[in-house]
Amino acid sequence: MNPSLSVLWVLGAFLPSARAFSAHSVRSGRVFTARPNHGRPLFLSSESAPCSNEDQTDSRNFVTELMAKVQTADINSIINNGLVVAVCVGVLMKLSLVNEGMTRGWTVSEMVTRIPMDLWASYHDALTSSPIETKAATSATVYTIGDVIAQRTEGSSMGELDRGRIVRSMVAGAIGHGPLSHFWYNYSEGFFNDYLHWTEWWSFFPKVILDQATWGPFWNNVYIVLLGVMKWESVETMWSDIKRTTVPLVVSGLKLWPLAHCVTYGLVPVESRLLWVDVVEIVWVTILATQAAKVVPTDELLSAEGAFAANEKVDAEMNLPFVETES
Repeated sequence: MNPSLSVLWVLGAFLPSARAFSAHSVRSGRVFTARPNHGRPLFLSSESAPCSNEDQTDSRNFVTELMAKVQTADINSIINNGLVVAVCVGVLMKLSLVNEGMTRGWTVSEMVTRIPMDLWASYHDALTSSPIETKAATSATVYTIGDVIAQRTEGSSMGELDRGRIVRSMVAGAIGHGPLSHFWYNYSEGFFNDYLHWTEWWSFFPKVILDQATWGPFWNNVYIVLLGVMKWESVETMWSDIKRTTVPLVVSGLKLWPLAHCVTYGLVPVESRLLWVDVVEIVWVTILATQAAKVVPTDELLSAEGAFAANEKVDAEMNLPFVETES
């Protein structure tokens, strides 16, 4: 048969059926339905469509509830937890790259012993190549951790953490405590070893005394000024805080730092003294904040930033020093 005649024959067979459909169509919630004139659906009808009015109502209710939860969500808690997770992931990624390519075939015990040793070696290499920057980063990290611990111990939830206060503590550690401690410990060691030639085992005693008499009060006051500047306080306010807290901070510091500094100046090498002092600070802040929380209201709790503003109630009732008594 001629192909042209075959095509015409097929079209002629189906044209009557095609003309039987109406020109209009019905669109349901999910499918497009076309109905012939005699009422029998060619595809799914609106009654048999998966999406009914009830489904649409449920969807709208779900969206409404979701929006309500988003509006009532603790954004600060989400942000703070996100920052903590990001930092932890970054640290873990950094640790995972230590000895990359060298750990193949190592046992678990070898990894546990080798990785910390290599991290310590890397830290000392950084101290050698960039001592001030490394110590600034060390103090910034420790002051940040210490302030978070203090706030959490005071009863603040993750959403209630004062990020501004944490940042101020971090900056004070970075631009103040780290660099200044670097110069202090080096000049102190040079003064006793090179000028006085006191190198005997007992030489750490006068070092501790000099530390408590000069460096301790100096740093506490610098810390007050740094925080005051970052909070845009007036000079009068900062001077008032200095006068009010200098003697109490020195006296409170005598309860911890002379003993701690016997280790600092007697056993710890000069380049590692800042790290040792910072670790002691974290432990001390945690212990003090935990005990202080038991006897004072939340608004009077001691913290790394607010130590100089605390009243004598804690020291009188608990016989404990202020949180920030580093020297």
